[in-house]
Parts: sequence; C-alpha cells; structure tokens
Amino acid sequence: MTREEEWVRVERTSAFKELISSKKAFIIPATIFFMAFYFGLPVLTGFTTLLNGEAIGAITWAYVYAFAQFIMTWTLLHLYVSRANRWDELVERAREQAAEGRTEA
Repeated sequence: MTREEEWVRVERTSAFKELISSKKAFIIPATIFFMAFYFGLPVLTGFTTLLNGEAIGAITWAYVYAFAQFIMTWTLLHLYVSRANRWDELVERAREQAAEGRTEA
C-alpha cells in the first residue's frame, strides 16, 4: 500500500472527520476573536479617545486594554492546549481505525 493510499484510508475514518470539524470549530472563531481583540487596541487608541480616560489613578484604559491582551493570549493558549490534547486522541483513533480498515465510503 502506498503512502497516498494510506492517507486516503485515514482521511475516510470517522475519527479524522471529527478531528477536522473539531479543529475548525475552535480555530476559526478563536482566530477571529484574537484578531479583533488584538487590532482593537491600535484602532481605538489611534482613531478615538475612548481609551484616554483614567481607569485607576494615572493608568488609562489603554493600559488596561493592553494588559488584557496578555491575559487573553494566555487564556487562548490554555484553551488551545486542552483542545490539542483531545485532538491527539482523535489522531490516534483515526490511525487505529485506518489500520483496522474501519473507514466510511
């Protein structure tokens, strides 16, 4: 069996299909959220005065927003790692299903 035939076999397993749909369901919304949140800071500071107000003492809302980006990045990182562990299990299941010949047409 060639590598291409092996890949087609893996691609036809239910675990592989679940893996792809699960990854898309997480990665696409997470990326859109990240980009919107990330580019929100330069847009809001460059084109509005919305973040110029004082939040705590001399600290403006722009600094609070910038700090929140670090929190958001770490949160997304932890969410991704926990999902990636599940995806690793699906990869193994797809390999096993392909090896056993349990594929869908």
